[in-house]
Amino acid sequence: MKLPSQPAGSGADADGPEDRLRRFVTIWSRAVFPVTATSMTRQEFERHLLPPARELCDALHARPFDTSPAHRVGQALVAAHCTDPDALSRSLGVVDAYLVLYCGDEGGTDAEELRARCSRLQHAMAAGFAQALRERTLAEQESIAHSALSARSAAELALHATESRFRAIFDGAAIGIGIADLDGNVLEVNETLTRMFGGLEHTVTGKNLLEWSHPEDGPHVWRLYDELVRGERESYRVEKPYYRGDGTVLWTNLTVSLLRDAAGAPQYQLALLEDTTERRLLNLRLRYEATHDALTGLPNRTLFFERLEKTLLPGGESRFGLAYLDLDGFKVINDSLGHSTGDRLLVEVADRLQSCVTAPGEMVARLGGDEFVALTTGPGSERQVTELADRMLAALATPISIDGRELTVRGSVGVVEGPAGERTAAEVLRSADITMYRAKSAGGNRFEYADEEADARAITRHGLTTALPAALERGEFFIEYQPLVHLGDGSVYGAEALVRWCHPQHGVLGPDRFIPLAENTGLIVPLGRWVLQEAVRQARFWQDEAPGGHPATGPLRINVNLSPTQLHHPGLVAETVDVLERSGLEPGALCLEVTESALIGADDDLLKPLRQLAEMGVDIALDDFGTGYSNLANLRRLPVSVLKLDRSFTQGMQQHPVDPVDLKIVEGIVQLAHSLELAVTVEGVETGAQAQQLRDLGCDTAQGWYYARPGAPDRIRSLALVDAV
Repeated sequence: MKLPSQPAGSGADADGPEDRLRRFVTIWSRAVFPVTATSMTRQEFERHLLPPARELCDALHARPFDTSPAHRVGQALVAAHCTDPDALSRSLGVVDAYLVLYCGDEGGTDAEELRARCSRLQHAMAAGFAQALRERTLAEQESIAHSALSARSAAELALHATESRFRAIFDGAAIGIGIADLDGNVLEVNETLTRMFGGLEHTVTGKNLLEWSHPEDGPHVWRLYDELVRGERESYRVEKPYYRGDGTVLWTNLTVSLLRDAAGAPQYQLALLEDTTERRLLNLRLRYEATHDALTGLPNRTLFFERLEKTLLPGGESRFGLAYLDLDGFKVINDSLGHSTGDRLLVEVADRLQSCVTAPGEMVARLGGDEFVALTTGPGSERQVTELADRMLAALATPISIDGRELTVRGSVGVVEGPAGERTAAEVLRSADITMYRAKSAGGNRFEYADEEADARAITRHGLTTALPAALERGEFFIEYQPLVHLGDGSVYGAEALVRWCHPQHGVLGPDRFIPLAENTGLIVPLGRWVLQEAVRQARFWQDEAPGGHPATGPLRINVNLSPTQLHHPGLVAETVDVLERSGLEPGALCLEVTESALIGADDDLLKPLRQLAEMGVDIALDDFGTGYSNLANLRRLPVSVLKLDRSFTQGMQQHPVDPVDLKIVEGIVQLAHSLELAVTVEGVETGAQAQQLRDLGCDTAQGWYYARPGAPDRIRSLALVDAV
């Protein structure tokens, strides 16, 4: 059938949606009006088609998709006297050719989906048309049955016309149509259905529907079939596969309706089949791509989580074992040899790990980057996951050859094993991740078992890390001060500022709990700035309270610790100067403590800001001296004025008798420091005997619990005032 051509110069995108809809209606009316027995003019008929066309347009984009509007449109065609056999085929042709063109650019649905929906709308139109014709035919037959014998001839003509119209629909439909009796014997099929099953009619007709069972049929399919043939339901719709004659599988959307005789008794089955094989294959391909890693072909995080969640369901597998592997040093390979080499390495690693999963139910997946995870289940999972982790590490032991290079790669594995139903998938994977990093921290190329206490500590560290920024904003940090005492007369020389965190859940935390976390996150810079501001402000307050200070030592000094990250901060000098100027504290009253390890191998760029501060009069103390590996001769190039001996030296003096070697070491350090005009401060003094020994050895100042524990700033002031009296 030839459809009216699209009007010249009237592109589908030239006007708005309503204009395009009206253009579609115009084409539809031109195609159908010549074969329509109606008293309406063509303009009236065109206006009559506008509401059905709008229903088709709306149904094309509806979510969820529903074909019932198209079914009503097919009925409306019959109601409008478009009952000529050619009227339906022309209508279906117009919908097929122009509906998506004129109404398909709304709603954001892709073109393939729109074509599929358009096809289903055509099927629904045909079904609605057929149903309306059938109902109309029954009505006509009823009327004829009650008419006089003189009307028999007209009734026969009407019946013939109805059969002709049904034949037109049956033969010309774009979907497969078949008719079977109640015993399931196929009586008649159209050409479309024949082509769907391979093109040979004898492969379909004469068969019984029960012969077309398929292993993937759900149990509900044949239950619905039995209910239909018993007359307990009028229709049903399912997705059903069939075997073709060549053994391939045909997937369909199947709609089966019950046809009754004039008395209402079940008589035939009418089946409408839409071929969805290509669409299903596409969906399977998309599903595979969505659940598998594109580089290695292994299951990805999505599929692994699905499997793990199913494994962990209560009542599922009795136990499970999970091995979480991260490659050691992979970033070095990526950075030095390029990502292409890194990708090829990952592919080889994936192949080796895949060969490690040998038991039924085991799987290995790539979670992303250089992270892989393997899963095993069953009552012997504790032994199986240990063996699996051993196999994974052994698989990586042999170097991998890429472009003539022998690349050695190792891995760190975190192992989690336990009963199903107690933890979620996210909790299990988090525990495995924490355990893997514990194995990496222990040197790598090994596996560690999950430990609840270690997990709890790691989770606490993470919680503290995430809470640090808000804690600083909320003012949860405070400073305690520990006095620095002059060993010569026991007077308070100054104080060291020690930051504390008053955590809402964990209480007061010492710096060892959060300073490393602040270092890793970079928050140490604003936190250190705050400590410096508070400590300098407090020192200035002490000076204002006691302007003359101690008669021998002068105003109280304040010691503030600097972290390695702060040393590298470009604004260190400017910020320190700004803090001193704002408070009015003299630079000589401030001492910045830097750990010995932070200055090991320090170059001139790192030492430059410290030299600038020292030239201003700020004292620089080398903290924890004796714990690093710096060259003692290197002290001359460091801008330090104070050495703070680590508490390990004073702990050695608690022995009875004191090891003379320890005394010689301390004596040598003190003599060296004094020869370089450096003062010596000792940490960790806990007894009077220690204090006397350090005084005899020539140490200048000390701090420790023997003098006072860290405390509130007013305690330092009271100690200083007592010394001054």
